Amino acid sequence: MHVTETPVVVRYAETDQMGVVHHSNYLVWFELGRTELVKELGFHYAEMEKEGILSPVTDIQVSYKNPTTYGDIVTVKTWVAGYDGLRVTYHYEVVNEAGMICVVGSSTHVCVKKDTFRPVSIRKHLPEWDEAYKRIVHV
Repeated sequence: MHVTETPVVVRYAETDQMGVVHHSNYLVWFELGRTELVKELGFHYAEMEKEGILSPVTDIQVSYKNPTTYGDIVTVKTWVAGYDGLRVTYHYEVVNEAGMICVVGSSTHVCVKKDTFRPVSIRKHLPEWDEAYKRIVHV
């Protein structure tokens, strides 16, 4: 299984009045992990977007297990958990330095044409991405 590990140092601005990371920041960290995974596969979202294809989120799930706080160093673990040629589902774990799982989640994406927002087949329009996803998907 191909798992990308992206370190994140918790910044003060990411915390709430209780000193705990605000829940919305985990979605940003998921994006960091997903972008890094795509980069490790040899691709860039910016290149895909230049071709007129976007990859919006169609579903997102987050479960909070343990808090993270200012100054913590966490690792966002990201992998492809599902792929069917049209949809990609990424799974995430945010783990602290003690190895404790703080957050788990997933996001599902489809590719769409930028001008019409109509879905496009990754298999057909991005064959290199298709091959890479089929190679690393962990079901």
